[in-house]
Parts: sequence; structure tokens; C-alpha cells
Amino acid sequence: MLNKKLNAKLLWIQFEDVLAPRLGLTVWDRAVYSYLLRHSLVVGKLRLHFAVMSVARDLGLSNGPVRQAVRRLDEMGALRLLERSKTGHLVEMRLPRPSRGVERKRPRSKDRGYSICCLFSFC
Repeated sequence: MLNKKLNAKLLWIQFEDVLAPRLGLTVWDRAVYSYLLRHSLVVGKLRLHFAVMSVARDLGLSNGPVRQAVRRLDEMGALRLLERSKTGHLVEMRLPRPSRGVERKRPRSKDRGYSICCLFSFC
């Protein structure tokens, strides 16, 4: 259970206006992250157990794009994949940090110029 109450409006603004554009999240990444965020942190849970097929069905997507989005979000640090099994995935969700915490780094090829680890924090 989370100790502090989330400001859902501020969280949504940070995600849509700051985080998603800077990381170049795809539509599928945004949909999956929003879905998982809604079913975990917004209701007061840090961890969430889910089946890719259920998320895909609820979002009206195929299993493949949802599975790929979960993997990309894990690589970016938006969530932490704790367990993967036939019964589903267990993830620990991370919140976007405030925009002033984003540090600029020297861009490399295929790099968006931001340190991904500084964009997310644990609750």
C-alpha cells in the first residue's frame, strides 16, 4: 500500500505533457502504461499481477503489441518486471518524476538526449 495520496491530475499532466513526448512512447506504450497505472498506483497498489491477454482484450489490442509495450516500458524503467509466468506478469509500477528532475545529457546516435533513469522514481 502506498503511504502518500497521489494527485491523479498532476500525474496525468506529467505523463502526457512531459514524459511521453520525451521518451517517444508509442500509442501502445501509452495505452498499456495508462492501463497498468490506473489498476495499480491510482487505486493504492505498488505491484500489479496481470495477464497480457486480459490487458490486450480490455484495450482492444492484440497480444503482441501489449507484450512488446510491457517489455519496452520495463527497459525504460517505467515499470519493473518482477516475474513472468504462465499465470501472468508481476510488475512494480514507477511514477514519472517532476519535469525539473530531468537531466539533459549529451545525445548519441538514436538517443533522445535524456537520461531515462531520472525520468521515473519509486513511490
